[in-house]
Amino acid sequence: MLTPPALKKGDAIAIVAPARSIAKEEIAPAMKMIADWGFQVVAGKNLFNKYHQFSGKDRERADDLQQMLDDKDIKAILCARGGYGTVRTLERLNFEKFINNPKWIIGFSDITVLHAYINEKLGIKTLHAQMAVNFPNTGKENQSLKLLKETLFGKPLACSWETNYEAPKEKEISGQLTGGNLSVLYSLTGTPFDISTDGKILFLEDLDEYLYHVDRMMMNFKLSKKLDRIKALMVGGMTEMNDNEIPFGKTAYEIIREVAENFNFPLFLDCPSGHIDNNFPLIMGGTVNIQKKGQTINMEFTP
Repeated sequence: MLTPPALKKGDAIAIVAPARSIAKEEIAPAMKMIADWGFQVVAGKNLFNKYHQFSGKDRERADDLQQMLDDKDIKAILCARGGYGTVRTLERLNFEKFINNPKWIIGFSDITVLHAYINEKLGIKTLHAQMAVNFPNTGKENQSLKLLKETLFGKPLACSWETNYEAPKEKEISGQLTGGNLSVLYSLTGTPFDISTDGKILFLEDLDEYLYHVDRMMMNFKLSKKLDRIKALMVGGMTEMNDNEIPFGKTAYEIIREVAENFNFPLFLDCPSGHIDNNFPLIMGGTVNIQKKGQTINMEFTP
């Protein structure tokens, strides 16, 4: 897997909105903080367009992303927000110039579409991390943004967390990281943009799903053999889950644990990534080493 070059002060970071619409005031804190880091901020020409729930028509959103993929002076692309819509741009994009001039693509949630395609088809790493809309309006960096900044400047990414669940017996495991948003990955199943999980560490997170939907998606992963040959399963935020009037009877974590019990891979829960305030960055397509010490999970990516 190819690692995009590290950035230096004065480099340009573009902000585009490949999915849901965004207002300027919503990303003003991100634009200021990125400038404070020493980067130039370049906004896509269609960034603040609006077409129903989308940030412009499919062609407009694709044109913005295409321009930034092709521009050699743009050293990283930060997605403004998720929602839904990135998949509608994918067939309109040409990655030829990007392959010869790779740069970090940054985002999560609906941006899982880009992680899946760029990792799987192009062999280039991407950053599952905070989007522009997620930068705090306090002007203060949280730990996730500090890690994102350091990663962009080329510092090796490492973090740790405490799990409230029984940690796996395996003390150490390494593998290439794949995955992202569970619902988006489920929607890519059977398409040319589906991911391969064999021999990899699979990461999952999600937001605002019904619990029976989570069960349905995990059963799909089980029956489609996506879990048969993974090295480990790492689960981040399963945030703001919904239930029916007649309760499903399990939490999202319990649903995932029940499916995982059919396999021998280690399960790492409580990873601080996903739809949470302190959303730690992950290098998708990168090789990650995960170590367990008691209830502490240490994660370090190979440069």
